[in-house]
Amino acid sequence: MNKLKKIFLLILVALIPFANIDAKGKQGKSKKQASSKKKTSPQAKKKTTAKKTTAKAKPVAKKSTVKKETASPKKEERKDDEATNTATRERDTTKPDVVVLYANFKPTLRNAAKINFNAATPVLDTTKMALTYRVPAQNLFFSYQPVPIKPLALYVDSAKHWENDKYIKLGFGNYTTPYLEAGAAFGDGIRSTTTVHAKYTSSKGKKDFQQFSKAGIEALGTYASGTNLEFNGKLYYDNSTQYQYGYEPSTLVFSKDSLKQQFNNIGMTLGLRNKKPTEFGITYKPTIGVSYFFDAKDGKEFDFVGKLPINKAFGSMLAFDVAVTADITSYKKDTLTLKNNLFYVEPTIQFKTPNVKINAGIVAGWDKQANSILPNITAEAKINAEKFVLQAGWIGYYQKNNYKSLTTFNPFIAQPTALNNTKITEQYAGFKGSAGSHFTYNAKVSFLKMVGQPLFVNDTVSGKSFLVLYEPDLQAVRIHAEIGYTIQEKFSFLAAATTTQFTKVSANDKAYGLLPFEVTGAFRWKVLNDLHFKSDIFFWDGTSYLKTKQSYKLNAVMDLNAGVEYSIMPKLNLWLQFNNLLNNKYQRWNQYEVLGLNVIGGVVYSFK
Repeated sequence: MNKLKKIFLLILVALIPFANIDAKGKQGKSKKQASSKKKTSPQAKKKTTAKKTTAKAKPVAKKSTVKKETASPKKEERKDDEATNTATRERDTTKPDVVVLYANFKPTLRNAAKINFNAATPVLDTTKMALTYRVPAQNLFFSYQPVPIKPLALYVDSAKHWENDKYIKLGFGNYTTPYLEAGAAFGDGIRSTTTVHAKYTSSKGKKDFQQFSKAGIEALGTYASGTNLEFNGKLYYDNSTQYQYGYEPSTLVFSKDSLKQQFNNIGMTLGLRNKKPTEFGITYKPTIGVSYFFDAKDGKEFDFVGKLPINKAFGSMLAFDVAVTADITSYKKDTLTLKNNLFYVEPTIQFKTPNVKINAGIVAGWDKQANSILPNITAEAKINAEKFVLQAGWIGYYQKNNYKSLTTFNPFIAQPTALNNTKITEQYAGFKGSAGSHFTYNAKVSFLKMVGQPLFVNDTVSGKSFLVLYEPDLQAVRIHAEIGYTIQEKFSFLAAATTTQFTKVSANDKAYGLLPFEVTGAFRWKVLNDLHFKSDIFFWDGTSYLKTKQSYKLNAVMDLNAGVEYSIMPKLNLWLQFNNLLNNKYQRWNQYEVLGLNVIGGVVYSFK
């Protein structure tokens, strides 16, 4: 056993130097690895130095541990060597070893596999998308008649601010022509609106008793009750005075009072309507009107008109409409009393789609106890939205003839001895529409049959008065066309032409007093913000007249009017009007020559 112990100790002593060399090798490798991981910055150098110190300390600890565990004869010799090395390092004044890095650390990503996308050419789409636009055309169609313009009650648009404006228009011209016009508006424009308008003008020509005057005043009102009911009313008074100066020969002597044709008309109308349909889809608009018309020769006429239209909608495509009308007239002159009462009912079925509109109904009328059933069928078809619309119809209606309406058409008639209404049936076909945003058109051809149409012939004594003849059977072909071009309120041109070919006149030779051809036009141009220009033209072929039991025809007529208005101040305008600019001494009615060139000028003052 002792021998074995001695052999083990010898082997152990022999292995101690190799353990020390291995520890030093590991210490050198640790220093190299720490130096390669650090940068060249001062902080990196500090960290490298710190790691060197730590690395040096660790082998010393191991050596000391080994020395404790392995006490050998060479222990003292190694201590002497370490002490010598330490003294040598303390005497060495050179700088310690420094690891210098010549390249900064640059992190890089590993190359990744990428997917390549190859863009394919899109497939060509040859189909066309159908784009449908429904923009209603602003078609404005007017019936042009050479009659004075009268203001009408308009529906109050609450989206526009209502202004209580007032104005006075004054002027004077040749033929001793004074002109006065005034207007005023009241109300808030939402709950109530009231307008008052008055006018007066007169002229005196060169011929005896060639003079006239016109005056009138009216008040229009619209009042809203609640959210659905609206009341409207009108009070008016009109006066027109002229003289029967068209007697022949001119050497005849008449008193001024015997030639005086003075007509007065006073009346009122009241109406009610619901702005929105009821819960049952019903809309209604009843109106009543009364008027009293009288002349300077003790002729008096009372007229009452009542209308009750009711509409019931069955969805958006179908509706039923019925209207009841009662028109009662009573005329008195001394011991003569004339009654002219007219009653009729108009039931109609309405069918409407976005492209087709059809009305099918009848007019059942009672005219002086004579019953009649008239057709009321109309149809419209949109071919190209609002740009082209076909229209056709077969309709019947009544034209009420009373003393007031006859004097409006011909102010030189004699007092009536009979009053008859006109029953008209009409078949028509045509088209209307628009081209672009500004141009509109309308054309129609009609076949008419008129029963009881009034005709006008001169009396056989002097010709100063016109007698009214009622034609029992008058047939005609009428062609009517309209065009219009409008650019907002800056420019507008409207024109209409009507030609009527009378194909049958049963009781008379000609259609006396009715125009066979007529062209009218209106031109408005806002040249500048303060300068407005307007012009009107009237052209018609001469009418037929009867003289000494022979039929004759008047010459064609052209009447051109023009006017201009210029604003010199915010509330003051100057205006100038030229009537009968061509100075034609034409005759609309036989033996009655009109005035020549008439020039009127004045001012317009507006205020609030």
